[in-house]
Amino acid sequence: MTLTATVPVQKTTHSRIAETDFNNLEFGKYISDHMLMADWANGKWSEPVIVPFGDLKMSPAMLSLHYGQSIFEGMKAYKKSDGTVNIFRPHKHLDRMNKSLDRMCMPAISFDMFIQSLQALIEVDSEWIPTSEGASLYIRPIVFASESRLGVKVSDHYKFIILTSPVGPYYSKPFRLKVEDHFTRTAEGGTGFAKCAGNYGGAFYPTHVAKQEGFDQILWTDSKEHKYIDEVGMMNVMFVINGKIVTPNLNSAILDGITRDSLLTIARETGIPVEERRISIDELEAAFKNKTLTEAFGAGTAAVVAPIAVIRIHGIDYQFPVAGPSSIQQKLKAKLMDIRMGITPDTHNWNYIVKI
Repeated sequence: MTLTATVPVQKTTHSRIAETDFNNLEFGKYISDHMLMADWANGKWSEPVIVPFGDLKMSPAMLSLHYGQSIFEGMKAYKKSDGTVNIFRPHKHLDRMNKSLDRMCMPAISFDMFIQSLQALIEVDSEWIPTSEGASLYIRPIVFASESRLGVKVSDHYKFIILTSPVGPYYSKPFRLKVEDHFTRTAEGGTGFAKCAGNYGGAFYPTHVAKQEGFDQILWTDSKEHKYIDEVGMMNVMFVINGKIVTPNLNSAILDGITRDSLLTIARETGIPVEERRISIDELEAAFKNKTLTEAFGAGTAAVVAPIAVIRIHGIDYQFPVAGPSSIQQKLKAKLMDIRMGITPDTHNWNYIVKI
């Protein structure tokens, strides 16, 4: 057992890094050698430890399996040309994570514990950070109820784990979307703003139906009237209308995306007008018809920017032109990546630098 950034480390006796194809990094396929763990009991978190990645021993009566107390986060670390590693916006990610924990009646995690855990785990598995252009180390913190008990109750025990996974640049053909006017992902007053497991499980069936119909994702609408746009798939959505970025304003049904916030901040700083407001399907269709709607894209951790090619509204497919380098979405993506990699000054202190 060794100490890394004051976190005890049990090193693996068999690294899997030689078995990893860093030239073909499918998202989430490869998990790094180690994971960090801590437990909540008696009203406090235990000291984190780093152990070899592997299976967990758990009870089939564990509360999270029955009643859904489980949340997660998704973030990235990048290796810069000077050898340092940048964890992108950990403060903002922890703030969202703690909001998710609070909504699910789960204990918060302090920033000191969070950043110490991230730094220690990245230091141990630094060789897993890919260095090719656009690649990164995906970081997946997760917290779930671990108490063994068959009873509908808030758990008294929790497990906090951080996994990391090398991922390549996210390339995908532009999305074909279907406006959803029947199924609902979340409702205002619900858990849509939280990254809890049930939000994702509940979206699988309508997404499966959409894919059978030839679409890649769903453009979700509000649960009450199916009149106003919420999100696309599990990403925030943005439109360029009359040269302005227009995106749904946040509410309790919409995830407060870190990429969303970053792109909007950059847009405002570069003189691109931004409107955060309700957007109706009727407005979207009218903007298509009068040719004032010129771009649409998703914003999220995995893809940063995911171009949208087609949106089906009321049975009609409306098509966007290919988003080239001069498009607003690609310019914003390039500026954000330059900040992450240290090419452009980080005036907002978004980058948390780890020296390996």
